[in-house]
Amino acid sequence: MIEVSLKLTKGHVFLTGENVECSISFTYQPSTNHKIAQSNSDTVENLAWGSAQIHCLCFTGPNINKEIRKHSIDQAMLADTALGITSESGSTVFATKPSILFCDLKLHPGQTKTYIYKEKIPNDSPPSFRGQLVKYCYKITVGTQRVNNPVKLLKVPLRVLPLIEVSMSDVGEICNETTEELTPTNPFLEVRQNENPLNLALQTLQNITARRNPNFYMISNKRGRVARFCLFKPAYKLGEDIVGSLDFSIATVNCMQLSVALQCLEEANGAHESKLRTFSRHHEVCYGYRQTQLVLPIPLHVTPAFSTNLVTLKWILHFEFVTSDSKGLEFPGLSSTYWQAPTEVAIETMVWSLPIQLYSTTPLHVAQGVQSNDLHTLVIR
Repeated sequence: MIEVSLKLTKGHVFLTGENVECSISFTYQPSTNHKIAQSNSDTVENLAWGSAQIHCLCFTGPNINKEIRKHSIDQAMLADTALGITSESGSTVFATKPSILFCDLKLHPGQTKTYIYKEKIPNDSPPSFRGQLVKYCYKITVGTQRVNNPVKLLKVPLRVLPLIEVSMSDVGEICNETTEELTPTNPFLEVRQNENPLNLALQTLQNITARRNPNFYMISNKRGRVARFCLFKPAYKLGEDIVGSLDFSIATVNCMQLSVALQCLEEANGAHESKLRTFSRHHEVCYGYRQTQLVLPIPLHVTPAFSTNLVTLKWILHFEFVTSDSKGLEFPGLSSTYWQAPTEVAIETMVWSLPIQLYSTTPLHVAQGVQSNDLHTLVIR
């Protein structure tokens, strides 16, 4: 019996443009019958070859434009190999060239051979995404074959997050912000040698999501002002909280209750079809309030905004306000001992959607919040 094990040394979450690293081990586990005659030559196991490859599969709904889907798939056809990728139910969007780990490997009972596999995920690859119209999933496929036996495959899932592109102006801004010397801003400042594109992109991401830039929005309907909403910053990372405040002191229309939801809008390019999904919701009965605040957590398992030729993903805050201009809702003066609420109130519901920017975060942060097994095994009997 041969055991094939794959250990992800950096976790199962990666950014586009990052190197995937893992160790692949082949171990000959002797059976009880072979323990008596371990010195015999017939106990040696022989593997003809071993190979590893990363590929991305795409699954689409029936309403996706066939021409767009075919164009996307045709661009990746040259990457298909003999590792059984074409047997998957999805279509191959991206695949690396297979890396040969060994040829003609002989293992004695109890012996283990370990190989290090490294491969870079291209910057323009789509992220992992489980949508309702389109799905993208990544896998590492390890293939091996005993002599005169069928090929065996070990498939390990990966999660890939999108990363923003860094322009030369962003590079100069990062270098000027991170330098400790009090030097004037220089647009021609060269990038330091110890900075690679991935680190620069992560630093740019940190700069964008750390800036506090409060934006105020006056929410009104045809009867008057409902509330003034303040969003403290427009850009967020996975795992952060969206914090905002609502001011009802300037309102001319009573707001009975409100609901705010964090939603992703999935739009199929060329198909005129879209899907909405809700991940976090804040609900509050706010009649009589002068001010209130909302806190919406952003889950770590969601996908940041991205766009491909098949689908575009956007994030929005969806508001629902229940308002009323009924006169019976007015509070009595201080001289009154009690106030009887009306049994029926005429209400109206208004909706409003506010786009927000949602970016990736460091893979280590996501891996710590979303538990996954980094060790995967395959037993060949």
